[in-house]
Amino acid sequence: MKITGIQKNSFIDYPGKIAAVVFTPGCNMDCFYCHNRQIICTSQQSELIDEQVFWDFIKKRKSLLEGIVISGGEPTLQSDLPAYIKAIKDMGYSVKLDTNGTNPDMLQKLIEENLIDYVAMDIKAPFEKYQKICGCIIEMRAIQESIDLLIQSENDYEFRTTFVPQLTEEDGVSIAKKIKGAKKYVLQQYRKPITKGIDFQDERLDDAPYTTHVMYNIKSQVEHFVQTVELRGVS
Repeated sequence: MKITGIQKNSFIDYPGKIAAVVFTPGCNMDCFYCHNRQIICTSQQSELIDEQVFWDFIKKRKSLLEGIVISGGEPTLQSDLPAYIKAIKDMGYSVKLDTNGTNPDMLQKLIEENLIDYVAMDIKAPFEKYQKICGCIIEMRAIQESIDLLIQSENDYEFRTTFVPQLTEEDGVSIAKKIKGAKKYVLQQYRKPITKGIDFQDERLDDAPYTTHVMYNIKSQVEHFVQTVELRGVS
């Protein structure tokens, strides 16, 4: 499997666990606020990390880490993802997957084969605004299928939305209705990404994030639809 980065330890990416985060390259979305823009281009082969480096690392850190987070980019674009996760779990790790939900077939396979312990699925916007926020045409049927899969599964999971200034409070309610009954919905505060030398300009990046008061107001409006609502990144 292609790997483009490793975060050696994290206390926040896997709820309740000390974890390492592995990043895969490539994505089928082009969100203007992406913090990992430098890895979504699959042509950057020179920046790939030898897979053996990752295996050696997690073997060495087995006594210190509890879980592995597979993030990206979009990890479900990697055809050998199931085999890769199985090898991680065979070492005794719990596995969390970060996904945009565009590949329900892969998600279903991972769930049915008990390969993932926690899933964080990003819901970018109300369905009618996906193209505007994601910068490309998205098959919304696939997004809905992934939502349904997680809600009906016995897995631990969360849905999460980064509240960019282009989303409204009403959009938050619309999203919450789509995931009605879900275990957990995370509202993430927007922060301007650092593009790390990537030549990328978008005037929307300079828009101010919502105030703490507005984020709490959105939370109060959506918590009627899901079991738990969490604010993340709000000071």
